[in-house]
Amino acid sequence: MKKTKNKKPIPIQKLLNKSLIYSRDFRDNGYPSSLLSYYQNQGLIQKVERGLYCNVQKPPKIDFKWEDLVYIVLSIPNGVITGISALDIYDLTDEIPRFHWIAIPNNTSIGSRPSVTVIRTRNHELGLSSIKIGDIEVPIYEKERILPEAFKLLSRETAIKALKEAFRSQKKCPDVDKLVDYSRELRINIIPYLEVVTTT
Repeated sequence: MKKTKNKKPIPIQKLLNKSLIYSRDFRDNGYPSSLLSYYQNQGLIQKVERGLYCNVQKPPKIDFKWEDLVYIVLSIPNGVITGISALDIYDLTDEIPRFHWIAIPNNTSIGSRPSVTVIRTRNHELGLSSIKIGDIEVPIYEKERILPEAFKLLSRETAIKALKEAFRSQKKCPDVDKLVDYSRELRINIIPYLEVVTTT
């Protein structure tokens, strides 16, 4: 086994006891990737996405609707749920996403993912948050970022519908000051649309 520098490796049993197991955790702790294949053949773990495995005996609890999205965003380093996928999670659209929309830093390279729409972002940390889906925390942008950015990433019709839906109920209503601040950071003029949805 390779030795990790300056730190004691996490015992392999501790890694295997997690509900989700990353191949990078094995690599970072000096364990050969062949061990993952071994434990997979033993029926202890199951591959769910590129570089991501679940514990067969105690898999994570995730609503079936979101399972693929959760596994995909967690398997992409620095991946964040965005676009129509985020609107769907926030219940701000009635559209059914055909792809999983994931944002990554602008200078990041990523292999081809047939079911993913990759959005490269310069303001990657802006509005970064997380949400619990089942018993798993996943990264997602706050709705105050998603709503203005929808005017850049999606159709105007979809973006306006989402904005109207957000202001329709107190539960979904965004923080207006934050919404305006984020739209300025993203260089998206959302003021005219805000005036329409808040005065009609």
